[in-house]
Amino acid sequence: MDKIIIDKNKAGIRIDKFLSSFAKDLADKKEGVFFNDKITRGQIIRNIKSGNILVNNKTVKPSYSLKENDELEINLEENNSEIISNKEIKLEVIFQDENIIVVNKPAGLQVHPDQHEKNNTLVNALVASWPEIKNVGDPSTNSGQVNMRPGIVHRLDKDTSGIIVAARNQKTFEELKKRFKTRQMKKIYWAIVFGNLGKPGSSGVIDKPLARASSYRKQVVAGRKTQTKVRTAVTEYKVLKSGENFSLLEVSPKTGRTHQIRVHLFSVGHPIVGDKIYINKEAKKQGSKGSAGNAMRSSAARQMLHAKSLEFELEGKRYAFITEPPRDFQEILASLLHGNDNVLVAGSRNVRPNQLRY
Repeated sequence: MDKIIIDKNKAGIRIDKFLSSFAKDLADKKEGVFFNDKITRGQIIRNIKSGNILVNNKTVKPSYSLKENDELEINLEENNSEIISNKEIKLEVIFQDENIIVVNKPAGLQVHPDQHEKNNTLVNALVASWPEIKNVGDPSTNSGQVNMRPGIVHRLDKDTSGIIVAARNQKTFEELKKRFKTRQMKKIYWAIVFGNLGKPGSSGVIDKPLARASSYRKQVVAGRKTQTKVRTAVTEYKVLKSGENFSLLEVSPKTGRTHQIRVHLFSVGHPIVGDKIYINKEAKKQGSKGSAGNAMRSSAARQMLHAKSLEFELEGKRYAFITEPPRDFQEILASLLHGNDNVLVAGSRNVRPNQLRY
């Protein structure tokens, strides 16, 4: 257990902000005494809440204002356990070769282990079949600790379904990471959202910077008073089908921010159906209208967001992968559209529900 005594110059600062700044200072000086150089403010907040960080031998809130002579006790759990392989998780592998593994991830499967889930993730399944990926990843994440995201160059939220690619060797990992960073990976998602965004074929761009909320529990559109790090975020969308209260969108994120599609659509008044975090009273009220709304409320157990396709180039080869949405997505789409007498489909005039094809 390590301790810090607060002097008068640090009094009045929130404990989470102080420790985040303290960790950065130590990393800059190469003196990682209390923290590893990759610990985030969000991780610090979770450790405060879990009691791994105490003030005067008592638990406090992350918003606690430090006082002179406060004694901070720090006892972080080191992440030095091996990743557990899990052969019981059955993956739908779309493609594999000596460089990559492409998987159609089901909704409900977390991508990598964390402090809450260590056994039942995509990574646990991947290392069971491809143990060589344990040594693939960002070198910086392996400094004194086990890399809990081996081979993973991008992520999907736990309750988002669809295509995800993993690297089988370090060279491929670095190349794919570079392509994601330089926006050379073409990603297409399908999303079912509340409200009508226009006639099928219409399109739009959401260009709003994002930042973590002060609670660190979700992302928000950044404003002038935002105190957390602000990142640019751009999302393009096209309407595929629309009804009075719902739309099916083809969405293309041009940047890769956490929860980007969900936050952006929420910010323009069209949250994703089934989203438990990015939702408001107006959308809930809108979603209660008619038989379509009843179908949504009874069936949407998760956000209706699906990573439908992924295209990229690697070592002179062009790769393109596509998957159909899972059953729950298709059933809710059918229920919403069939439950609305005024449905429009891209490339058509008004059609009856029994004419719909998807």
